[in-house]
Amino acid sequence: MNALSEIINLMNTEDNKAFMAYLKKKNTRDDVKNTKLFKLLKTDDINSLNNLYSDKNNNDAYHALRKRLYDNLVLFMANRTFENNTGEAHDVLRLLVVSRLFLEHKLTKTAFKCLTKAEVKAITLEHFNLLNEIYHTQIQYAHLNPALDLNIVIEKFTANTLNMHREEQLNLGYALLRRELAEIQLKGKVIDFREFIMGTMQKLGVSLNDVLTYKSLYQILFIANEYATLNSNYSLVEPFVQKSYAFISGKTNTDNSQLYYHIYILYFMANIHFRNRRFTESEAYLDKMLEQMLLQNKRYYQRFSLRYFLLVALNKNFSGDATTAITIAEKALKELPKKADPVDENDLRACLAMFLVQQNNSTALKYMAQFTYTDSWYEKKLGMIWTIRKNLLEILMHTGLENTELALSRIKNFKRRYKKYLAEVKEDRVTNFALLVERYILKSEIAAQPAFKHGILALLDADAKQDIFVVSFLAWLLAKAEKKPVYEVTIRLMQE
Repeated sequence: MNALSEIINLMNTEDNKAFMAYLKKKNTRDDVKNTKLFKLLKTDDINSLNNLYSDKNNNDAYHALRKRLYDNLVLFMANRTFENNTGEAHDVLRLLVVSRLFLEHKLTKTAFKCLTKAEVKAITLEHFNLLNEIYHTQIQYAHLNPALDLNIVIEKFTANTLNMHREEQLNLGYALLRRELAEIQLKGKVIDFREFIMGTMQKLGVSLNDVLTYKSLYQILFIANEYATLNSNYSLVEPFVQKSYAFISGKTNTDNSQLYYHIYILYFMANIHFRNRRFTESEAYLDKMLEQMLLQNKRYYQRFSLRYFLLVALNKNFSGDATTAITIAEKALKELPKKADPVDENDLRACLAMFLVQQNNSTALKYMAQFTYTDSWYEKKLGMIWTIRKNLLEILMHTGLENTELALSRIKNFKRRYKKYLAEVKEDRVTNFALLVERYILKSEIAAQPAFKHGILALLDADAKQDIFVVSFLAWLLAKAEKKPVYEVTIRLMQE
C-alpha cells in the first residue's frame, strides 16, 4: 500500500467530508481532477483510476496530480489534528503561539498573561520542551515588561534546560537500546544485553533510575520488560515496579499525550506482576488500565484491547480458571479490531492454543493451523524467542494428540533450525527440553523412569525465579512423567 492510500485509510467519514470541502475551496478551476482522484482512491476503483486521463501515455500528469493531492492531504491532516486535539499540551502550544502574536503587535500585558498561564500548565504536564519555548519567549521580550524579574526567569530556564537535556539523553539511550533489541529479537544477534544497557547509559551520562515524565518511565519499563523477557526472569526488574507505582500514584492529571504512555505503563506493570505470578496484583493494574482505555471516548481502546484481553486471559488461566481464559481469548479473536496489530493478534492466538494444549483439547489444531507463514517470517516479525516457543508448542500439541509422525518431523526441523542459535545464546535448557520431549515421543514408557523425571526437575531447579512460560512448558513434560493432567501439574507448579 502506498503512502497516499495509507493516509486516506486513517480518515473517518467526517474527515473525508471536510477534506472534500477543503479541496473545493482551494480549487480555482472547474476541471481540476483532485476531488475525483480522492474519491477513486477511497473506493479503490482501479479501472476508473486507469481511465482518469484519456491519454494512456500521460503518466506525468497523473503522478503530478497524485503528488499535489498528497501534499494537500498532509497539510489538511496536520491542521485538522492541531484543531481537533483537545489535550492540555496543545492548549499550552496554542497559548504560546497566541502570546507571540500579541507580542508582535505590542499587546505586552495580555501576551505575558498568556505565557504565565502556559507556564503553569506546562509545569503540571512536565513538558520540558514547551517550557523551554515559554522561557525563551519571556527572555526574548523581557525588555517590553519591566515588571518581569528576568533573573528568576533565567534561573527557571537554566533548571529546565538541565531537565530537558536529561530527558533527551534518556531518549537517545532508549533509541539505541530499542535498535539493539530489534537486532537480538528479530535477527538472533548474540550480545550481553545487560552490559550493553549499562554501557550505553554510562556513555550518555544517564541512569535507568531517572524518571522524569510518563514518557521516560514508559521508555525505562519497555527496556526493563524486554530485558526480562530475553533473560526469562522477571525478578530482575522488580525495582522498577515500586518506582513506577510511586510515580503514577503521585499523578493526578493525565493529558492526551500522556494517556498513551500511562496506559502502556499500567500494561507493563500488570505484565511484570503476571510474569512473577502475582495474579491479584496484575489484575488490579489491568482494571486501572481498562479505566484509562475508556477515557477520551475510547481513544486508545482498539490500540490496547488485544493486549488487555491477552493479559486478562493469561491471569485467569494460570490462577486456575482455564474455562474463563479460553472464553475471553476466543471472544477477543472473534472481535478483532479492523487494524489489529499483527504482533498482538498472533500473541493472543498462540496463548489460546497454549491454553487448549494444556487441556489436551484438539481445538488447538485449528488455531495453530492459522499460523500460515514460514518460521523465517515469524522470526522477522515477532522475534526468535516467540518463534521458538511457537514451534515447541506445536510439538507438544502433536505429541499430546498422539500425532507421533508430525511431532517427530517438527522436532527434527526444530533442532536443525535452532540448535546453533540456542548454543550461541547459551540456552541449554531449551535444547535439553527438546531432547527430553524427543525421547518421550520415541519411547513414551521412558517417562516412568526416575532418571527422566529427575532430568525435568533439574531444568526446573536451574533457576528459582524461572519465567512463567518456561515453567508451563516444563509442566507439560512433568505431567507425562507423573501421569497426571497437564493443567493440574501446571497450576501446582504456579503455586509452589
